[in-house]
Amino acid sequence: MEEIRIQKILAASGLGSRRDCEKLIEAGRVRVNGQVAILGQKADPSRDKIEIDHKAVEIRPADDIYIAFYKPRKVLSDIKKIDDRKVVPDYVDVDAHLFIVGRLDYDSEGLILLTNNGEVANHLTHPRYEHEKEYHVMTAKEPDQEQLKTWRRGVVIEGGYRTRPAIVDYLPGSNRNWLRVIMKEGKKRQIREIGIALGLPVRRIIRKRIATIQLGNLKPGEWRYLKPNEIKELLRSLKDDSRN
Repeated sequence: MEEIRIQKILAASGLGSRRDCEKLIEAGRVRVNGQVAILGQKADPSRDKIEIDHKAVEIRPADDIYIAFYKPRKVLSDIKKIDDRKVVPDYVDVDAHLFIVGRLDYDSEGLILLTNNGEVANHLTHPRYEHEKEYHVMTAKEPDQEQLKTWRRGVVIEGGYRTRPAIVDYLPGSNRNWLRVIMKEGKKRQIREIGIALGLPVRRIIRKRIATIQLGNLKPGEWRYLKPNEIKELLRSLKDDSRN
């Protein structure tokens, strides 16, 4: 299990609010493996012994976290900084180790999911399960019917890879260079590579959905916790996948 901040472990175990637990640490009442804890210290609740006033704390597992985040353009789909460009934690400040589901390239935007549940993250990202992802895609010009048919059938892109069949239509209520694209795969920069192969340079990509989760009314840089019914529907869909 990943190490997490001690005050979060204590709060999840019913010992008060996060701030209350910080005060216990500041007062020197908390020990980890026999040593007085300090504020900001992390521990592994599955391995480390945590005590308050020399009495062992009964550790409860932290709740699973599920977050929908609208990644803006010019933001890296990463947790750690590699240069001066912005990354996900610059927007989503949550004291937990989160996995990224549905990475988007630097110039694309829209929905990515964040969770501390590694099993769910792995299931959603594994190509075996073919989870749908829906995009709104703006091309430099209006596609003709032959280009749409080719995209739907599959396109050979750089490296000789043939993309799988996809749903591709004009986006209702928009200019005809806006497309609605639904795919069950996600090679790196795949939509942009398809556009190049078809002579349709892609100007903008917005992901609107991953599996059962919708972007909804989020604006660039905004995030929200998934609602209980959204989590229930998502987990049910994953369970159904495992049976197939």
